[in-house]
Amino acid sequence: MPLVGRARELRRLHDLLAVLPQHGGGLLLRGEPGIGKSALLAAVSRSASDRGMRVLRTTGVQSEARLPFAGLHQLLWPVIDQLETLAPPQRHAVLAAFGMTERETPDLFLIALATLNVLSEVATAAPVVIVVEDAHWLDRSTIDVLAFVARRVESEPILLVGAVRDGFDGGGFAELRIEGLDDEAAAALLDATADLEPDVRARLLAEAAGNPLALVELPLATAKLEPGTLLPAWLPLTARLEHAFAAQASDLPEATRRLLLVAALNDGASLSEALMAHENVIATLEPALKARLVVVEGEELRFRHPLVRSAIRQAASLPERHAAHAALAAVVALDRRVWHRAAAVVGPDEATATELDWTAAAAERRGSLAVAVSALTRAAELSDIPARRGARLLRAAELAFELGRSDVVVRLLRDAEPLPLDAGERTRMAWLRELFATQLWSGTARTEALIEIADRMRVEGDPDRALKWLRNVAFRCWWSYPDPAAEALVLEAAARVPVAPDHPELVDTLALAAPVQRGREVIAELTRRPIAGNTHAAYHLGGASTAVGAFSAELIAEAVAGLRAQGRVGLLAQALVAQAWTSVYLGNWVLGLAAAEEAIALSQETRQLRHAVAGSLAAATLHALRGDGAANTDAAADAAERVLLPMGASPLLSLAQLTRGVGALGEGRHFDAYVALRRIFAPGDTAHHRFVRWWALVDLIDAAIHSDHHDQARVLVAEFEPILEQTGAPLLDAALIYARAVLGDDEVLFAGPISGYPLIRARLLLAHGAWLRRRRRLADSRVPLRAAREAFDALGAAGWGERARQELRASGETSRRRTPDAWDELTPQELQIAQMAAAGLTNREIGERLYLSHRTIGSHLYRIFPKLGVTSRSELRDAVG
Repeated sequence: MPLVGRARELRRLHDLLAVLPQHGGGLLLRGEPGIGKSALLAAVSRSASDRGMRVLRTTGVQSEARLPFAGLHQLLWPVIDQLETLAPPQRHAVLAAFGMTERETPDLFLIALATLNVLSEVATAAPVVIVVEDAHWLDRSTIDVLAFVARRVESEPILLVGAVRDGFDGGGFAELRIEGLDDEAAAALLDATADLEPDVRARLLAEAAGNPLALVELPLATAKLEPGTLLPAWLPLTARLEHAFAAQASDLPEATRRLLLVAALNDGASLSEALMAHENVIATLEPALKARLVVVEGEELRFRHPLVRSAIRQAASLPERHAAHAALAAVVALDRRVWHRAAAVVGPDEATATELDWTAAAAERRGSLAVAVSALTRAAELSDIPARRGARLLRAAELAFELGRSDVVVRLLRDAEPLPLDAGERTRMAWLRELFATQLWSGTARTEALIEIADRMRVEGDPDRALKWLRNVAFRCWWSYPDPAAEALVLEAAARVPVAPDHPELVDTLALAAPVQRGREVIAELTRRPIAGNTHAAYHLGGASTAVGAFSAELIAEAVAGLRAQGRVGLLAQALVAQAWTSVYLGNWVLGLAAAEEAIALSQETRQLRHAVAGSLAAATLHALRGDGAANTDAAADAAERVLLPMGASPLLSLAQLTRGVGALGEGRHFDAYVALRRIFAPGDTAHHRFVRWWALVDLIDAAIHSDHHDQARVLVAEFEPILEQTGAPLLDAALIYARAVLGDDEVLFAGPISGYPLIRARLLLAHGAWLRRRRRLADSRVPLRAAREAFDALGAAGWGERARQELRASGETSRRRTPDAWDELTPQELQIAQMAAAGLTNREIGERLYLSHRTIGSHLYRIFPKLGVTSRSELRDAVG
C-alpha cells in the first residue's frame, strides 16, 4: 500500500537519492512514536534498492545501548569482508571494537575512519544508503562513529538516513520533521484500514490526531469490544498505543506472553535464543504471529514495531522480568550473558559484580568508556563489600570524567564518599573533586589545595601522575590571574617532583606557571632539546614555547604529526589550535587556516568547546590578516562571547578582543581597534590577560598611534621593557623594536633586527618608508616601501600590501595591484591536501592524516588540479616548489 499524505517527505528523500551518485549527505527523520518514520525509512530503502543502490541497515535496541559498537557491528556485518581492504591499524581497530581480536584499546576515531573507508569501498560498486532505525537507542560508540561518517560523505556516494524520537540530540545535522497527517490523509488511511461505524470513526480520527500508527492500530483494539459497547476513556497518545499493543498481547496464551517477554528483553534478534530460553516450544510462537505482533525472518525474531517491544516490557511485572533475564542468561553469548545475569539478580552478588568488572575492562579496551561506566556502576550496586563498592564507583567516575560527563562524575563521587577507600583512592577522589570545584578558568584561589593533592601523589610513589597534575595547575595559572605567592607554590612543588630538569612536562609546567620568572630558562631549554620522533616532548615543549612568547612552528608541527599518527584526536585538536595561533605570528597563514578549520571540527567532535572557540577566533584573525571576504571578526568575537560568558571562561575573552582589534585595524578603524585591544591590557577588565598582552602589543601600539594615544603607548613600552629584559621573549623583542621605532624620532631605531616574525618586520619596513616620505626623502623611502610591499604580498596580507602601494604612489612610484595567483583559489583544506600530495603522500595516507576517506581525497585533488593548471602529481610538486 502506498504511503498516504507523505508526498513532501518522499520528495525530499527521493531528491537525496537522485543526487547520490555525485553528492552524499545525511538526514534525520524526527518525530513522535508512531508518526511514520519507519514507514518512510522502508520507502527510501525500497526506492534505493530499485535504483541499484546498496542498502545497509542498523537498528537501535534499548537493551543493546550498553553493548559497545553493537549497532556498528550490525551495520558492517554484511560487508565485513571489506575489512581486508583497510590498512592494518584500521582493520585491527574494528576487529578489536567487535571483540574479534585481542588488541590494545582502539581509538574511536580510528574505528570511525575505518568505517568511512569500508563504506567508501562498498560505494565504488554502487551508491550506499545507510538506514538507521531508532537511532536514539543505538549505543553511544556507534552514534559517535555514524556522526563522524555523516560529516564526511559530502564527496562520497553515501547517504545516511536515520529515525529519531524527540529529545535526541541530532548533532546539528539536517533534519526533516515528520508531523501528523492532515485530516484528509488521516481519514483515507483509517478508511483503508478498517470499516467503522461513523461515531467510532470520528472518535478514532480525533484521538489519533494524525498519528499513522494510531490510525492503523487503534481499530484493532476497538474491534475486540462487544457490539454496542461504549469506547473507553483513552490515555495520552503514546501510552495509548502501548496500551493497545499490550492489550493485544494480554489475549495471548500465557506461554506465548512469556516467550514475547523473553524476546523483548533479549539484546539480540536470535529466534533460537528466545526459544531455548523458553523451553524451545515453537508452538508458543504461533499466536503472536497470527496477532501480527512479531515476524520471523530466517533465524531472526523481530517485533513489528518498537512500541510492541516497549509495551510488552512495560506490562510485565518485576518478578516476570527477572525470570526472563535469568532464562536469557543461560543461553546467550558470554559478552551479553553478564548483563542479563545482572538484571536478574536481586540483592548483593559479588560473583556477578566481578564479571561486570571484567566486562568493564573489556569495554575500556574496545574504546567504549560509556559501557565501562555502566558496568562498573552496576557492579558497585551488586557489591557486598563496601571497599570494593567504593573502588568501583571511583573507577567509574574517572572514566566518566574522560567522557566529559561531569553530571555522572559528581553523582558517582557522592555515592563513593562515605565508603572505605584506601589512601591512593582518596587522593584520586580529591583530584576529581578539585577538578570540578575549581574548573579550568576559576583563577588560583585553591592553588594550595591543588598542590597538596599533587604532593600526595608524589609521596604515594606516583611522580608521573603528580607532575601531570601540577602541569594542569600551572595551565590554570597561565589562563588566570595568580599572585606571586601562588606562582611560587607551583614552582616549589615542581621542584619536589623527582624528574630530570629537562623533562618536557616539567619545562611546560615552569613555562605555564611563571613565564616571566622562568622564561629565559625555558627558552634556553627549547633551543637545545632534540625532539625528533618524540611526540610527548614536542607537545609539551611546543606548549611551553607559546607560553613564554617564543613560538616554535617546528615543535608544534612535530606534535601535530605525532598525534595524527597515534590517532589521539583530543590532543590533536588542542595542538592544531596552538598551530593556528602560532601561524598568525610566524606568517604561515595557509597552514594556520587549515589548522584552524581542522581544529574547530575535531574540537566539536571531541566535545572540547573552549578549543573550538579558540580555533574559530584564530580562523577569523587569519582571514582578517589576509583581507579576504571570509573575515568578519566582530561576528566571530560576538559568537565566542555568547559561548564563553555563560561558562565563566573569561580569560578566553582576551582572544575575542584580539580578533576584534586585528579586524578593526585591518579595516583602518584605528579608534575601534584601540578600544578593543586596550581591554586586554586593563587589569580588572573581564578580557584582561597578562600574557595575551604580549600577542596584542604591536597591534595596540599601531592603533594607539593612529588614534592619538601616543602617551598611553609610551607607558606600555616602559612597562614591557623590564619584562623583556627578564625573559628575553622573542615575540616581545620584535614587538618592542617596532614600538620604539614608530614612537621615536630617530631613523636608527628602524634598523632593529627582527627575525622570525615576518608581519612585524614588514610593518616596520612600511613604517620606516612612511617616516622617510613624510620628511620629503622620497627616493630613500621607496627602498623600504618596496620591501614591505613584497613581504606583504608573500604573506598574502592584501590590506597591508595595499597600504604599502599607497605609500609608494605617494612617493612618486607607480605600483600595480598584486595579482592573485592560483593558490589563492584553493580552500585551506585543499591547500593542505595539495601540499601533502606534493610531498609524495598517497590518497590513503592523506586520508588517514586528515580523517577523511581516500575517495574524498581523490575528489579534492580532482578539483585542485584544474585550479592550479596541473595534470599530474609531478606537476603539482613543481607548483608547490
